[in-house]
Amino acid sequence: MKRIGKKRKNLSGFQILIVILMISLSVFSLRKPLARSWQLKGRYRLWNIAQCSMFPVLMYQYAPPQMSTDLLAQKALYAAFPVVGYVKDQRKYETEMEDEETIQMILALQAEDENQVDENGNLIAEGSGQEPQAEQPAEANAASGQLEAAAAPVLDLSIERLRDPEYLMNNFYTVDSTTMIDSDQLNVDDLLGRSMKIDCSTGGAKVLIFHTHSQEFFADSVEGDASTSIVGVGGYLTEKLKEKGIETIHDEGVYDIINGKLDRSNAYEMAEAGVRPILEANPTVEIAIDLHRDGVGEDTHLITDIGGTETAKIMFFDGLSRTRTQGDIAYLYNPYIQDNLAFSLQMQLACETYYPGFARHIYLKGYRYNLHLLPKSLLIEAGAQTNTVQEMKNAMDRLAEILYHVIM
Repeated sequence: MKRIGKKRKNLSGFQILIVILMISLSVFSLRKPLARSWQLKGRYRLWNIAQCSMFPVLMYQYAPPQMSTDLLAQKALYAAFPVVGYVKDQRKYETEMEDEETIQMILALQAEDENQVDENGNLIAEGSGQEPQAEQPAEANAASGQLEAAAAPVLDLSIERLRDPEYLMNNFYTVDSTTMIDSDQLNVDDLLGRSMKIDCSTGGAKVLIFHTHSQEFFADSVEGDASTSIVGVGGYLTEKLKEKGIETIHDEGVYDIINGKLDRSNAYEMAEAGVRPILEANPTVEIAIDLHRDGVGEDTHLITDIGGTETAKIMFFDGLSRTRTQGDIAYLYNPYIQDNLAFSLQMQLACETYYPGFARHIYLKGYRYNLHLLPKSLLIEAGAQTNTVQEMKNAMDRLAEILYHVIM
């Protein structure tokens, strides 16, 4: 044991470097408390590395109790011969880079997954791929914020009928060809049994509205006037919810402009980075709504008549974090998929009850779309580029009433 504890006379260049760094940290003076804490932790860590490098047997002293002797021997080998550890880490890094490329490919597909526009914001491709639904007249009244059910709902909304998977799928959903959903996920009893009611006893804001794609405009939008864009429509919805006593935050952050040009390649990641601090600063928020405008062919007009008012149609959009080619996408994990599905279905049924034809089929697609931010998250495609701003505001009037009905 004495021979083992004796210092080795010759130090490798790596060991000398460790000792120099350790001494530098000891001498260097840092003023801020956080930096001083980092200094102490870093000095302690480097001291351990230096000891283990010069005396591999000491690796045992710092090993966690559950570490096997094989792993201890491996770590001691890396301490004595750093080049071995470097080669191993380099192999791991190359593997991670391959995974990163795959992740970036998936994120790029997600970014382009809805409507596509050129750098000037002009539509270049239809995004949803969904055929426009036949117009259905809606007869409903909204007096003093109270909704009355339509006299003759177009669809059978009885629980017995909704429990039929084929009926539910054919009448309420469009599943994109890139993804799939099973009957367990569309269990109506489960989805309707999840309460979407908000807790008003806590005070504070309850709803956050934001726009991953802020540069979405309408048929009569005024260039340079954000109030006539999807952001302005979101502001209008915010005011309508506040009038109903639902405290709402409107995030006007721009997440699809990079270096002065339209660029949606990282819009969802940028939106998450912008929205999370808002949610952390406002823990009473229970509902997150990402409000979009859809993109359709120029000869398509997503409109319905509600009480004699031309109103843009809306569509609830869910991501399943699953594609047919990739399967479940682990790095787009969403623990709230079932809650998302419950929220959109309850909103859809309320639309069919009070304003038949107002909501298009719920669209299910393969990625995540930041619906993992909160259990009660909605991505809403409201109207399209062929609608007018007034038609959009009319839609927000109805959407506010439906939302109030479901959450209050």
